[in-house]
Amino acid sequence: MHTAVLTKGVPDFREGQVSFDEEGHLERGKTPTVMNPNDRFALEAALQTRVRHGGTVSVMSMGPPGYKDVLREAMETVYADDLYLASDREMAAADTWATAITLSTALEKLGGLDLVIAGFKTADGETGHTGPQACWALDLPIVTHVVALDVDPEAERIRAKRLVEGDIEEIETVEAPLPAFVVTDPEFDPSYRTAGDRLELKDLREETQKRAENFEDHLTTWDHEALNLDPDYIGLDGSPTIVSSVDPIPKAPAEREATMVDPDDEEGMQEILETVQPFAGGD
Repeated sequence: MHTAVLTKGVPDFREGQVSFDEEGHLERGKTPTVMNPNDRFALEAALQTRVRHGGTVSVMSMGPPGYKDVLREAMETVYADDLYLASDREMAAADTWATAITLSTALEKLGGLDLVIAGFKTADGETGHTGPQACWALDLPIVTHVVALDVDPEAERIRAKRLVEGDIEEIETVEAPLPAFVVTDPEFDPSYRTAGDRLELKDLREETQKRAENFEDHLTTWDHEALNLDPDYIGLDGSPTIVSSVDPIPKAPAEREATMVDPDDEEGMQEILETVQPFAGGD
């Protein structure tokens, strides 16, 4: 089994405000970049497949050179056998369509894939477009909102449970032939049924953390020439999306006051206990 996982770097909203330039483009240099949180579920699905069926997990992203640290994070915190970064100035300021064209071309160059997995929408754009658009470019069957995944390599099929949201929340089970494209839901829950699987998981986690110490030895970077991409169809020039305006999210007013109480201050702690006790559950 050869599985590829798509990931993206997003601003770490815990570290401060995110700013935009006059044209509405995100100024990523102003905020530290981390792996998109929803992509962790895609990585977990790939790791589960790796534990059960062996093979290789390749993690891929498109972005500036600094995204190599995002790929390192993916390898260290979940799992990766090798890493791929599509990166040069011609790819900059791409919308989801131009990003999908670049990633799908990189996936074709990688070749030999049985499964491609993407996370749910990103924390910065929240469109959820890139995975399905890349799938369209690859002409693969797609299953979205996946919360559980089984792969049958011999039958060359996947069986997935997916979340359906309507008037009521439902789970449906679907099947698709390999190669296939999967988009995991934030409710995806990996399953390791046997002791052997759990031992294999432990070994693979130790291996990937050790591998991440020298992650650049496992990193391949491709520019637009290596991917044989026309600059007119990627990056800003290849992006049909126009950002008309950006409305910043206002901060909540800080109207509440805080009083510091030393844990050794028995009188102060007793006062806090008397204040919060009426709100505690139970009798």
